[in-house]
Amino acid sequence: MTVPEENTATNTADFWFDPLCPFAWATSRWIEEVEKVRDVTVDWHVMSLVMLNEEDAGNQHYGRKDELAPLRVITAAKHQHGDRAVKALYDAMGTEIHVNANQDLPDVVVKAIAAAGLPADLAAAGESDEYDDEIRASHDAAIEKVGQDVGTPVVAFNGAAFFGPVITRIPRGEEAGTLWDATVAIAGFPYFFELKRSRTEAPQAS
Repeated sequence: MTVPEENTATNTADFWFDPLCPFAWATSRWIEEVEKVRDVTVDWHVMSLVMLNEEDAGNQHYGRKDELAPLRVITAAKHQHGDRAVKALYDAMGTEIHVNANQDLPDVVVKAIAAAGLPADLAAAGESDEYDDEIRASHDAAIEKVGQDVGTPVVAFNGAAFFGPVITRIPRGEEAGTLWDATVAIAGFPYFFELKRSRTEAPQAS
């Protein structure tokens, strides 16, 4: 049996996500690649597009309370099974939603729980508001770092925090590392706020 090498990375990035967001999904697959080529590990946290848009009456895309169900299940799993369950469920939910194009959230939750090897009764947490205050606290922690005028994901690293990067394709290998270096470098300037151009393609899921 091969024993996995000990992860000796000393730099931690914090990554806030909502499983429903296709841009967060693409960025999360990129930062996984970054972990392979840079001295970085990632801690995963929830944030909510429902909460972000709750005061925007004109935004109908993210606003239904059932869109909190995946976050509720992830947060319940964190309490019951530890931090590793957060990433395992995000991976499984994201695969269902963005790769398999499954928009049936109750079905997404059930399949993701099974794929993550977690107890089926976790699905009941999706119907409970028990962890909503904790979800909001995690969401607010992200917003406090970057401001309200953002979406998902939010990344914090070595004292700098930023929304995005918003990408439509997933860089691999050293290309992922190069984008990471550039992103961290530009985010490190406290007087730099925005660099933007119109998107011409939808995000790719894989």
